[in-house]
Amino acid sequence: MMARGKIGLALGGGVARGWAHIGVLHALEKAGIRPDIVVGTSIGAVAGGCYVGGKLDALESFARSLTRRKVFGFLDFNLSGSGLISGDRLQDLLNLHLGQTQVENLERKFVAVATEIGSGHEVWLSRGSLVGAMRASYALPGIFKPVKLDGRWLFDGAIVNPIPVSVCRAMGASVVIAVNLQHDVFGKGSVLTDNLIGLDDSDEEPAAAKSDPKGGGALRLLHRQFFGQGAGDAPGISTVMMEAFNITQDRIARSRLAGDPPDFTIAPRLSNFSSFDFHRADELIALGVSATERALEDIRETVGAVA
Repeated sequence: MMARGKIGLALGGGVARGWAHIGVLHALEKAGIRPDIVVGTSIGAVAGGCYVGGKLDALESFARSLTRRKVFGFLDFNLSGSGLISGDRLQDLLNLHLGQTQVENLERKFVAVATEIGSGHEVWLSRGSLVGAMRASYALPGIFKPVKLDGRWLFDGAIVNPIPVSVCRAMGASVVIAVNLQHDVFGKGSVLTDNLIGLDDSDEEPAAAKSDPKGGGALRLLHRQFFGQGAGDAPGISTVMMEAFNITQDRIARSRLAGDPPDFTIAPRLSNFSSFDFHRADELIALGVSATERALEDIRETVGAVA
């Protein structure tokens, strides 16, 4: 008898838009489609790692609980390091649920894609700490500090492989389902404004600003520069960095998908969301579900043929 063909799932990068992956994964599970191989880049590695590690519900609960104030509270600014945000608070949260999990011990094949600093090599993380692999894959350059694994300094995998279809193929997938979070975003005004993560009148002031007036003033200044605008009508730091990253990611994704297209693409309609809309998880998850449901009939037909 012929062996059953393996199903691969390639989860692309997209920063806050990555919450849509949660809806995609739930919809596939509900339809009885369980990928044998899950490969994630950046936020896709976080969603995929939590899914394969049995903690998708915990990730969903966390995402849905976020408000603008809570998002800002997770940003542990680190002006003396190699990234504006150390990421220790996020790592602590991941360690709480997956701290002892090793990638090679997962029930299904999982790979997180990262980029090596200096060489630009694409690195496939398929063993060792699951949290370490996820953290290396989502370490946005200039935002999060890079991660050192096996003697290599690594950061965001979306720099080299934004939607890792090629990795699914290399791991033996016969059918690859790709989740593209950027297909209708580029060029459609996904510019951050000063109130996307900033505090409004109904939000409580961060504790750091309350306890230390001088430190709070500096924190508010950094917050305004990072999430708002620069001098005059110039875009703020976050807008410049994220737009540059998004443009690069879009160009690379188009090129790589043309050379190695997936069998199916799930493409949530996310043009109305910015890279830092982490507090809009309810909407993003729902859009992930609806996008998957639109593609299910064709996916079921092909998956059934190789089962």
